[in-house]
Amino acid sequence: MAAVFEALDDFLDDFLELPVLGTDGTVRTYRVVSPPAEDGLRVEKITRAAARMLQDGSEPDAESLSDAEERDLYRMLLGDVHDRLLADTDWSRFKHAALTVMFWVTADRDTAHKFWASGGDPSRVAPNRAARRQQSRASSASDAASSTRSRGSTSGTRAASPRTAKAAAHK
Repeated sequence: MAAVFEALDDFLDDFLELPVLGTDGTVRTYRVVSPPAEDGLRVEKITRAAARMLQDGSEPDAESLSDAEERDLYRMLLGDVHDRLLADTDWSRFKHAALTVMFWVTADRDTAHKFWASGGDPSRVAPNRAARRQQSRASSASDAASSTRSRGSTSGTRAASPRTAKAAAHK
């Protein structure tokens, strides 16, 4: 029997609403709609390249993303809201809104919300080291209780290795 799919409109998020404090002290809500598919593909390509550079530890070169391409990226992400947001806010708020939309486009609404709520602080997006360790210990303890015992170590001295047997015979 074939699976029946719901219409995409029933469960996809077509927009984000971001409340941003303007330079005049007024909070305005900007409704950012999902970009066209071609722009989404370009955003994916750019972010994959950036992630690869970050992972490799390589420095961005001039060909990676020029200033014009960076502006185009923000324009692709923010769409019709770009010019108003740029005029109404300072750089940090503009950039944070654009990067939030980037997380939405490349991942999902939950990831974008976590980034938004973090204020751009990476340590607030990912669990801190102590929380990760605690999580790791908890999973290790439950894994140990339900797993098969591992074999003993084979490193070090072996009781009946051929070399030991020969040495004992010569004494």
